[in-house]
Amino acid sequence: MPDFTIHRHPVLAVACPDCGSAAGTWCRRPSGHRAADLHRARGIEADRVFIDQHGPDASIIRLATGWQVDPRGRARD
Repeated sequence: MPDFTIHRHPVLAVACPDCGSAAGTWCRRPSGHRAADLHRARGIEADRVFIDQHGPDASIIRLATGWQVDPRGRARD
């Protein structure tokens, strides 16, 4: 089960379906160089897995010490 709070960006908790980069590693361009941004498909996959894992009302928030999952975050909005 991916941990969305341990990486420098929560999307890194899942592998990239576009370039095949493993969880925890940044996306790569076809040339093999590091991509400037994470692939959109990876963000979509991370959203899907996050909702499956934490529910549709959960959100993830940035703290000074890292990331934290708020199980009721979206319900308060």
